[in-house]
Amino acid sequence: MIEKLDIKDMETAKGVIELQIASYKIEAELIGFYDIPPLKDTIDSLQLCDEIFYGYYKNSTLTGIVSYKIIENVLDIHRVAIDPNFFRMGIAGKLINFIEGLECSVDKAVVCTGKENLPAINLYLKNGYKKKKDIEISKGIYITKLEKILK
Repeated sequence: MIEKLDIKDMETAKGVIELQIASYKIEAELIGFYDIPPLKDTIDSLQLCDEIFYGYYKNSTLTGIVSYKIIENVLDIHRVAIDPNFFRMGIAGKLINFIEGLECSVDKAVVCTGKENLPAINLYLKNGYKKKKDIEISKGIYITKLEKILK
């Protein structure tokens, strides 16, 4: 079940932080870069980020989250994090498809992920995203920007 999350709620924010740290640690290992912004989040920074959050629940357990902003008719996906115990169960794809269908005012969706994070790259490609460019964020470390035309 997918539900909108009230990130201002302390218990919700704690759950999101725990989940995203567990998930993004795996990405950090995959790409060999541990300076990923979600790994630096605190409850305060999370609650101030002004992103819209949705969570995926399985048996009342938060197993995945997605967050985004709408910027000039673009769905800008900021976070997709899945509890590692629930990897490869289709949760990320369900969350992405859900938010793409929520916002009827958007023309396209964009997302960035570590260039070496092949599971994430493949997820986006499988869901209709196209690679746009690689961006060097630190010496020898790249993220890949992907986009999908929605209209």
